[in-house]
Amino acid sequence: MLDSDARDLYTCVTRVNELPEPVGTLFIVTDRSHDMDGLTALLQTETPDSTIGGGQGLSPPEFLPEFVPAFFYRLLVAVALVVFAYYLSRLARQVFGRRIARRFKRPSVTQTILRGMQATIVGGALLTALSFFGLGFGNIALSVGVFSAVVGIILAPIIGNIISGVFILSEQPYEIGDMIEFDDTDTKGFVEDITLVYTKMFTLDNTFIVLPNGTMRERDVINYSAEDSRIRMTLDVGVTYESDIDVARDQMETAARSVETVIKGGPEIRIGSARYPAAPRAYIREFGDSEVLLRLRYWASEPYKQTTVRSRVLTEIWTCFDKHDIEIPYPHSHMVFDDTSGELQVAMREATETAKASPGGATAREEADTESISDAVEEGDPNPEDDATDSR
Repeated sequence: MLDSDARDLYTCVTRVNELPEPVGTLFIVTDRSHDMDGLTALLQTETPDSTIGGGQGLSPPEFLPEFVPAFFYRLLVAVALVVFAYYLSRLARQVFGRRIARRFKRPSVTQTILRGMQATIVGGALLTALSFFGLGFGNIALSVGVFSAVVGIILAPIIGNIISGVFILSEQPYEIGDMIEFDDTDTKGFVEDITLVYTKMFTLDNTFIVLPNGTMRERDVINYSAEDSRIRMTLDVGVTYESDIDVARDQMETAARSVETVIKGGPEIRIGSARYPAAPRAYIREFGDSEVLLRLRYWASEPYKQTTVRSRVLTEIWTCFDKHDIEIPYPHSHMVFDDTSGELQVAMREATETAKASPGGATAREEADTESISDAVEEGDPNPEDDATDSR
């Protein structure tokens, strides 16, 4: 135990050490050696340490010349350590990449784990490099805490995207390579990459979209590639009441089967607890005012070219209907004139020869003007152009 004089001396030494700059040299003179031994032990045990190893950073080796500053030595070693950690992380990615891919069997999860492994290796090297300059883990944690408190509002959206990314990776609504569609914008494309912060997608128009994961979780996403890539498509065609409905239905099914990417038949396709025929089927949808509406349901083997498949099916239906005299109704317009319709001037003349088809618009007027001028010249009119202009 120390007496009151020794403790007062310890308090004085502590206050001197807390000064920002040294103010001189403190000499302690006493004739009580046992009190000084206790004071020395107390100072050694209670003096706080702000670095990792209790020192002031990485000490230069003895063989280093004195004219080389210690700061440059520490900087060189820190840079070398970070570069080595970077290439080590790439090597670890190559070594463990296939094992992790076989373990999880999901590209998005595999990519996230490998990125996290690389970030851990490089981050550990950065912390170690900072310790070379005397910056301890406690100081780093305090600095990060203060910085996070200041920019917490700015980092809030990023943190929200990271949390949403974790849910996307766990819930598996889509995967890398899947074809998805946004229900609100009718935008279709392929998923290129999934990270904790954002999702990358290439649209069918070859445009690149980067979407935050927070936005992705709030949207209705249609996945065409999940589980089964086959997709059922629907096509409505109307025929007249005079047409043979049974023949029209048979021809629609035949037309669909003739398209290469349409599934011709086979076992029934199961969706949930329901089963649907794999071959094309045509049904009567409704009896309209001027048509019988037929609905064709067929399955396409791939969802990537829906517009092309639909166009080919429509082309084949048109050809089959034309061969079997099946008419597709279209609206007709009838003009009726009565006493309340006003007057309509009609001119009739006897046709001498069959009129040839000619383009309309300005070309037709120019041809008519040329014929009028030619007739006037033959009759001896001195100003044929004026007559043509008046007739116009």
